[in-house]
Amino acid sequence: MKENEIRADYDRDTIVVYQAYNAEIALPAVKDNKFSAPFSLTRMTWIKPSFLWLMERSNYGKKPGQEFTLAIRIKRSAWEFALSQGVLTHPDAATHKNSAAWADSFEKAKVHVQWDPERSLRGAKMENRSIQVGISRHLIEVYNNEWIVEIQDYSPLVRKIQEFRKAGNFDRARKLLPNEKVYEVPAEIKKKLAMD
Repeated sequence: MKENEIRADYDRDTIVVYQAYNAEIALPAVKDNKFSAPFSLTRMTWIKPSFLWLMERSNYGKKPGQEFTLAIRIKRSAWEFALSQGVLTHPDAATHKNSAAWADSFEKAKVHVQWDPERSLRGAKMENRSIQVGISRHLIEVYNNEWIVEIQDYSPLVRKIQEFRKAGNFDRARKLLPNEKVYEVPAEIKKKLAMD
């Protein structure tokens, strides 16, 4: 695997990204296939295509305020638009000529991109990195109203996987994981997001 590589559950038209919320935000979102208050339309929201990365971040739904794992199916065209608008959260020598140029583009960016160590089913940090995409307040309404196709509650699945993990039955847990595979992007996006 490459160091920075997008792996995701996707089909011809859509891709699944994950977010974790409390019941007050999650339950209406699942019912309506869109977010509503108290979900904020004025601050950045981060979407992640790696299920296991979110599991580590939310402690398998045990962290306060992250009890519900939402699988949000969005249009691939929207996902690739977001990537095309993305600016890395840290300067990259191959992408920006100097730190001032990076700071300027980061300040103006509507989408932020960050790479974090992918996680194994046992929670260990892996050498390859997983993408997080921050949708700024300039695009959140579009994300909410136009990009989302479906929102599903994966919390029962998360609990089942965690039960198998606790019992040491990692083979059974692995069989329940979403089917994530490499998501190829155009060369210009690879360069922009330090995927070369």
